[in-house]
Amino acid sequence: MDVKTGFFYLFSVVLLYAAFRVITARNPVHAVLHLILAFSQAAGVWLLLKAEFLAIVLVLVYLGAVLVLFLFVVMMLDIRIDTLRGGFWKHFPLAALIGAVVAFEMAAVLMTGFRGVEEPKAVAALVNAAGQVIPYSNTQALGRLMYTEYLYPVEIAAVILLVAMISAIALTLRQRKDVKASDVPAQLRANPSERLVVVKMPVTQKAPQPAADNEVSAQEKTA
Repeated sequence: MDVKTGFFYLFSVVLLYAAFRVITARNPVHAVLHLILAFSQAAGVWLLLKAEFLAIVLVLVYLGAVLVLFLFVVMMLDIRIDTLRGGFWKHFPLAALIGAVVAFEMAAVLMTGFRGVEEPKAVAALVNAAGQVIPYSNTQALGRLMYTEYLYPVEIAAVILLVAMISAIALTLRQRKDVKASDVPAQLRANPSERLVVVKMPVTQKAPQPAADNEVSAQEKTA
């Protein structure tokens, strides 16, 4: 067994263990951490398959953004495990049936193999317009396909993502009546002389009597 095969088995064993712990961990934070471990091992397997672009995208997008966001949300929310597991046995038969079907399909594919499908031959090098030989790169070949043959689908997907981003920003910027917010431009335009106004008000209560008069009146009452 060579070094590449050893790393493959190592990544696969850790990946299977992490995936199993994702669905069996009682703590949601531990489940997210095991999911991060599973994705990192999957990136290692893709690197062994010379799919470095997919491995880098998996690390940057999922590990660097999505799963970190999941971790923050899970840690900030007060998740009650008892309420989540309340209907576990109620939906267990349907979930077990779906899991058995998926396991049977995977076993059928692995046992029969991919018959009739030839293994793709790796391209040793690419030749540019000037006739120079460029070493083969999976990322470079994928970039050539995305921006030559699949240019219009990539541009359409970019426009759709841009519209979704603008829509999300527009939805979050709407004014709500139940939230108190200060008008910053109005505060900056305020005149200092208008912030404090002294208004003379008429006296509505009589002034209290001196202490000496109160003592004399008290003595007269006792006498």
